[in-house]
Amino acid sequence: MNNVFVLIANPATPVLDAAAVQQASEQLKAAGAAVGTVDWLAPGIACDLPFEPPPEGAAPTVDLPGIDAVALSAEGRRKRLLVADMESTIIENEMLDELAEFLGLRERIAAITARAMNGEIDFAGALLERVGLLKGLPVARLDEAAERIRPMAGAATLVATMHKFGGYCALVSGGFTYFTRMIHERLGFDFDAANTLNHDGRTLAGTVQPPILGKEAKLATLKRLCAERRLDLAQSLGVGDGANDLPMLQAAGLGVAFRAKPAVAAEVAARIDHADLTALLYLQGYRRRDFVERPNP
Repeated sequence: MNNVFVLIANPATPVLDAAAVQQASEQLKAAGAAVGTVDWLAPGIACDLPFEPPPEGAAPTVDLPGIDAVALSAEGRRKRLLVADMESTIIENEMLDELAEFLGLRERIAAITARAMNGEIDFAGALLERVGLLKGLPVARLDEAAERIRPMAGAATLVATMHKFGGYCALVSGGFTYFTRMIHERLGFDFDAANTLNHDGRTLAGTVQPPILGKEAKLATLKRLCAERRLDLAQSLGVGDGANDLPMLQAAGLGVAFRAKPAVAAEVAARIDHADLTALLYLQGYRRRDFVERPNP
């Protein structure tokens, strides 16, 4: 069969069982699809369910509680380039919000962050507004904020496994180079790009060096890395959660909205709401035994 539904549960709660697969199969058949034999990628966690859509009508869907279900072409699933957003994707944090806490401004800045990531306000304007509120913050606070960084579950395993099979991993963030360089080194990324905070060595200036790395720059970086590595866009994998990731996700061969804001999830076919970052490996058809299991540093 030419198509596959990838069913994925969070490894911390491996609820994918034969009954869930049967329910998915019944939903597909009810929509007029032909269904093949299940292929387990990791017992309790992930499987492929081959299918062919009906000749006419809407594309079939699968809806299972606590389980992600993503429909993909069975061909060309493995990608050679990973381009990942950092904040709320590769790490759990939003670093501007962490910095804002030192000034008692976390709620105020977090509210602006949420609106920007949901596409309600312009990203560049929102970034400048939030950074402006940090003017005068001691540079030493950056190190304190870095100590709070929590890599997303599965991040180190994702990068290590992509490398094992010849992939190149890039971290492209609308955040700050101060933090992307740390995550680049800690998780083994090959490349990072972000915005640079201006400071005099003692305190933040409340500005960033232009040009601002936003949605256009993320898309341009995806295309440039493909060109440099002589890859088609079809061979790329993009992952992110915010509105500034959307053009990159839509252009990538496989764009994944990872625990994304509603406005982003609605525009991206592949969405992961429950599983961790190893879901990106299952989407590419890797089995658990293929993984390079790495604990997050």
